[in-house]
Amino acid sequence: MTTSELAWELADLFGELETAQINEMLAKNVPLEALEFFGSYAESFAKSQRLEERAAGRLPNLMLLGYLLRVLEERLLEEGDETAD
Repeated sequence: MTTSELAWELADLFGELETAQINEMLAKNVPLEALEFFGSYAESFAKSQRLEERAAGRLPNLMLLGYLLRVLEERLLEEGDETAD
């Protein structure tokens, strides 16, 4: 599976989850410090780039999805290494 395919699968999965399920998944996979960082960094970036409010409001979620995609990639790589042993 390519990174692009993996990203689309993750996005599709998110679309199917209820809010409670998303919150549970985030609590298990994303440190609180990372969530706080995404919010503050996105706010600073949006101000410096003079982004419109709608786009600025989406930045933390985009950063979060990128983080989750990377976590998923790393876990899949680890599983692949374990099966190769």
